[in-house]
Amino acid sequence: MLRPAPWRVFRQFVRHESDTVGSLVLERSMNRVQLLGRVGQDPIMRQVDGKNPVTIFSLATNEMWRTGESEEAQGGDISQKTTWHRISVFRPGLRDVTYQYVKKGSRLYVEGKLDYGEYTDKNNVRRQATTIVADNVIFLSDNVKEKV
Repeated sequence: MLRPAPWRVFRQFVRHESDTVGSLVLERSMNRVQLLGRVGQDPIMRQVDGKNPVTIFSLATNEMWRTGESEEAQGGDISQKTTWHRISVFRPGLRDVTYQYVKKGSRLYVEGKLDYGEYTDKNNVRRQATTIVADNVIFLSDNVKEKV
């Protein structure tokens, strides 16, 4: 099987000749997110105004780094930052399985796209929200056992 030259693949990705309309060039783009982390709360399922139901849960990802003179040396303090992500699952089969089997503490790999939206809260204030719309969820562990 012959593979196209890398520059041809890149050119096709960045600018596709058949997508030109007059002087307008429609460039392809990508919106992909990959997350690996632990679930922060049991999922909830919502359905608003007869729209498709959605399963929503939060996912925590951790970033760790060593501070000090040399990162290779054993000295220095280890710092950590936890980021919380709001995950929404709309796909019917995936939505139902996620709602049924994902529990707080579960370790998941989530693929999806980044989505920005606005909503009005209870106090009639407009707010912005960032959500990961998942199109793939991989279960990496059983539920975390509760401490007795």
